[in-house]
Amino acid sequence: MAESYQVIARRYRPRQFDELVGQEHIVRTLKNAIESGRIGHAYLFVGPRGTGKTTVARIFAKALNADGGPNVHPDNDNPIAKSIMEGSCMDVVEIDGASNRSIEEIRKLRDDCKYSPTVCSYKIYIIDEVHSLTSDAFNALLKTLEEPPAHVKFIFATTEAHKVLGTITSRCQRFEFRPIPEDKIAAHLAYISKQEGIDASEDALKAVARLANGGMRDAQSILDQMISFCGKKIGVEDVVSVYGLASSARIESLVNFMAEGNYAEVVNSVNSLIADGCDLYRALCDLQIYLREAMLESFKTGWRDFGSKQLSTEQIMRMLDVLQGSEKSLKNGLSERANFEVALLKAVEQSRTRALNTLIKELEKLSGAPREVQKKNS
Repeated sequence: MAESYQVIARRYRPRQFDELVGQEHIVRTLKNAIESGRIGHAYLFVGPRGTGKTTVARIFAKALNADGGPNVHPDNDNPIAKSIMEGSCMDVVEIDGASNRSIEEIRKLRDDCKYSPTVCSYKIYIIDEVHSLTSDAFNALLKTLEEPPAHVKFIFATTEAHKVLGTITSRCQRFEFRPIPEDKIAAHLAYISKQEGIDASEDALKAVARLANGGMRDAQSILDQMISFCGKKIGVEDVVSVYGLASSARIESLVNFMAEGNYAEVVNSVNSLIADGCDLYRALCDLQIYLREAMLESFKTGWRDFGSKQLSTEQIMRMLDVLQGSEKSLKNGLSERANFEVALLKAVEQSRTRALNTLIKELEKLSGAPREVQKKNS
C-alpha cells in the first residue's frame, strides 16, 4: 500500500516555541514561566481557529515533560516528545470538549487525576473547545481545578471564551491568541512553497493569506488545495479563480465608480462579479479593507482621490459605515445579489450627503465670522 499523503498543515506544524508564527507574546510568557519555575496549574487559551492553540498546548506539554525537567528547547527526537506531538502519549491526554461534554466524562477525568503519570513528569489534560462542556461538567471540575495534585496540569482551549464559566476562568491563566497578520502568513507560506519546490507568486500568497482571515492552518490548507489545482506554479489569477475572489483591480475600479456616483457602472460591475462566480460577501469585505486603507491615507490631507473624484475623510467614513452595517443582511437576506447592490448604492448616497455640523462650518467660513460673533454684533 502506498504511503498516505500528509497535508502541509501537519507536515509543517511547529515542534518548538521558536517555530511559532504570530504569537510572540504567548511564546515569551510561557518560556519565561518555564525558565523561572513559575508554572501554573491551569491555562486557558483563547482565540480564533487555526491560530495555534492546540499546537502551543502540545509544545508546552512537551517542554514540561522534557528530559531533566522542564526545558524551553525539548529534544524533538525523544520518544516521549514524539508521542506528545503525535497525540499518543498516555500522560498527555487530549479531550474534545464537544464530544466529551457530560458530567460522567469529567468525573472519570477527576478520578484519573489522582494517579501519578506513567512515563512523564506531569500528567497534562488538554481540553479543546472547553466551552462545550455542560454546566454540571464545569462544576464537577471546579474543585480539582482549584486544588489539583502537584503532578497535574490543565490546558483549556476555546474559540468562545464568553461561554466558559467565570468560576473556571478565574482559576486559569488566560492567554489571548491573536489573528496572525497577513504579511506573516504570506512570509511563512513563501517558506513552505520554497521547501516544497513550488513557484508561487507573491501576490498569490498574499491572496491566500487574505482568505485565511488570520488563521495559519486555514492558509496552509488553502495552499495545499492550490498546489493540487495548479501543480508547481501558482499565480494570483489561479487563487482568484478557484476561490471566487475579486481581483484588486476590480475592487479599485468598483470603488472609483461608487465615488463618482456612477450607479449604472456600479450595477454593471456587480453583474460582472456574479457572472465570474465571485463571492459577494468576500467582495464586500475586500471593499471595506480597501476603503479603510483609503481612509487612513486621507487623514494626512483630509482627502483621497478615487479616479476622477475626490472624497473627504468624512465621506469615506460614511461609505465604510454603510458597508459594515450591511454584512448581516448580506449573509442572512433572501437575495444576496439584491442586498449587495443595495449596500453599494446606499454607500454611494451616504458619501454624497453632508453632515450638519460640516455644513454649518462651511457657512461660517462663507459668511466670514463665527455664529457666536455674529450674535454679539446683532
